[in-house]
Parts: sequence; structure tokens; C-alpha cells
Amino acid sequence: MRHRPPIALVLTVLAAALGTRGVLAQIDGGDRGVAAVDSSNDFEVAGVRVDVSGPNAEAARLAGWREAQRKAYSLLSQRMGAGAGALPDGTLDSIVSSIVVENEQIGPNRYVARLGVLFDRARTAGLLGVSAAVSRSSPFLVVPVQWSTGVGTVFEQRTLWQEAWARFRTGSSAIDYVRPTGTGPDSLLLTVGQTQRPDRGWWRALVDQYGASDVLMPTVQLYRQWPGGPVIGAFEARYGPDHRILQRFSLRVGTAAGIPALLDAGVKRLDDVYQRALREGYLGLDPGLNPIMPVVEKPPEEVSDVLAGDPALIAPSLAVTVQYDSPDVGAVTGAEATLRGVPGVASATTTSLALGGVSSMNVSYAGPVETLRAALEARGWQVIGNGTTLRIRRAAPTPSPSTRVGTAT
Repeated sequence: MRHRPPIALVLTVLAAALGTRGVLAQIDGGDRGVAAVDSSNDFEVAGVRVDVSGPNAEAARLAGWREAQRKAYSLLSQRMGAGAGALPDGTLDSIVSSIVVENEQIGPNRYVARLGVLFDRARTAGLLGVSAAVSRSSPFLVVPVQWSTGVGTVFEQRTLWQEAWARFRTGSSAIDYVRPTGTGPDSLLLTVGQTQRPDRGWWRALVDQYGASDVLMPTVQLYRQWPGGPVIGAFEARYGPDHRILQRFSLRVGTAAGIPALLDAGVKRLDDVYQRALREGYLGLDPGLNPIMPVVEKPPEEVSDVLAGDPALIAPSLAVTVQYDSPDVGAVTGAEATLRGVPGVASATTTSLALGGVSSMNVSYAGPVETLRAALEARGWQVIGNGTTLRIRRAAPTPSPSTRVGTAT
């Protein structure tokens, strides 16, 4: 069984060292998070250039987008080797999921732009005669490391490198990227110091927390040659708890204003490196993070006994969401410990932490929800809710006859 992340343990240790208020400030302070723009599997055609005119600016812009759709579908058809013919604008409107404006200039009756077009994979695949299924790798946790002026940053504060990875569209990549947003406990768990720590126990806890199997650490170091002058980005494709490197390369832009474009180009090239490493077998999963469970062979008679026995022995695990009051760190650890002590609970991990409010945890339980409810009530909890979502509270204690004032007659 893979170990679950010690989020509550991390918060407990930090609370003891910094005080609860210090931990809350680190979690909630600042505009740190950058959510991924798009994680769909849509077909993407980027860099489509259009230059059209119209009776007014809005009509010219609409005509430009329509032309971009036609050009993009033609380019996509050639890329897929489908040789599909042109489609009417109405059909294109139904299969285009979005238009990405990379650069545009709008005049009174003219529209000049460079656009990206995203096609819905499920609808477009049938028209192109290709499969809509996508072959992806095992999930990899992305920890983007940026070095600038000698300071390394991951999620301790918002960075341009994190924003570049959030902008990257992963639909055409064979790598299944798990991209944290940088909010909540991300800034405490995913730091520059963690990238230098080879300990498998900590890394196993982290990749489990984010639903990944291994870790990628794309790294960039920015060199500014002089204020307002050229900027050089030195990129490294690193992976695994041992911080192994696959490839290095450098890119350059003329001014600091071009840094976002520099980083976007770096992300795309690093994705090519990771995909090539996956195809060539260099990007295998670390066995320390994904231990191979030994297979115990039973004699035929023992197997027959199991199959003929209690069906509960082979009951599948049930995923249950449990909400609970979390006024402090102690309440988090207490609730998790209570759930883990219930027979049949394989794991209980807090996934949404709200100190001073209501947190929630994911519980894996081998058995029906009614049995879990009864076990919690027997341990002094009040259980509310139906199905696989439960709300638990500590039941108010009732006075015992032995504590009443007076003597029996």
C-alpha cells in the first residue's frame, strides 16, 4: 500500500515552530496560485495568421476568426494525414471549442492577427477518420523551478515560469502532467528544498497527494545581461527524486518584455524532451515511488476456500468524502486518526484543508457506507448525510447516572 501524504503532520510541525498564525499566513498570503488554462485533449493548431477586411471592426474580426478556423482545419487534416476536404462554416463552428488570440491588431475595417484554434477531439476525430482515444503516460507531478538572481522559487511565490506551465496546453502531449495551482498547502510542500531531497518517503507522500506516480522538475535559470537588455534562459529537463537531468538548452530574447514568450518556447521544447525520453524508455517510473507488490500464489484448495468464504473478504473499496469541523491542526489530526482507526478503512487523507472552518477528506473503505456510519457513531461522532458524502461532528456528551447529585434511596 502506498503511503498517504502527511499534510496534517507537516502543518503540526510548522505550527509548533511558527505558531498557527504563521502557518495560515504562509498558506493564505498573497496571490500565489495559477490554475492551468487548459488540460483537455483537444486538437490544437497554433500560429494561424489572418489578414481580412470588413465593413467594420467587429465584422472584420469575425471574418478573421472564420478564416482561421478554415485554415486550421486544413492544417490539422494534413498533420493527421487524413486528406479531409473543406467543411462548411456551420460544421466548423460546432467542432471548434475555442479561439486563442496570440496577437491581434484591430482597425476600423481591418483585422490582422495570429490565432490558435482548438478543436474538440471527440467531434473532430470522426470527421478526420482517426481515433479519439489518447495514449498517455502515467501521471507525472510537475514542480517548475525558477532561478533568478541566485534565488530559487517553486510555489513559495508566483513566478513567470509557473504561469508558463499553466498556459501550456497538454492536449497533444503524450505526458500526463499533474500541475498544482500553487494554492493551499502547495507552497509548504513543494519548495526548492524539496526538489533537492532524494528521500523516497517524502516524495511518495507528495506524489500520492497529487494523484501522480512520479515527478518532473523542469528548471529555468534567467540571466539578464544588463537592465533592459537581452535575457537568456537556461533550461533543464529534470525528473525523479534524484533530480536527474535529461537535456539542457538555452534560449534568448532581446528584452525583458519577451520573457513570457521565451518561457512558452522553453515549455514546448521541454515537453518534446520529455515525450522523446518516454518513447525511448528513459522516463521510467521510479521503483522507490511505485513499489512492486509481491504476488503470493495460493494452493488451489486455499483459493477455493477464499472464493467460498465471506464475500466481504473480496469486497471492492468505496470512495467516501467525509466533511468535518477543523478549528485547529489538532482537530485535523484527530479526525484523520479516528477514520484510520475504523476497521475496513484503507486510507483517510485530507484533500481540502480549511483551518477554522470545515475541511474534507477522501476515505477509502471496504464495505457499505451504512457500516462506516455505524462505526463512526459508535466512536462518539454524529453522522449526517447520505450516499458517499458524509458530515461528521462530535456528539454532545450525555450525563451519566453516576455523576448526578444526590444519593439513591
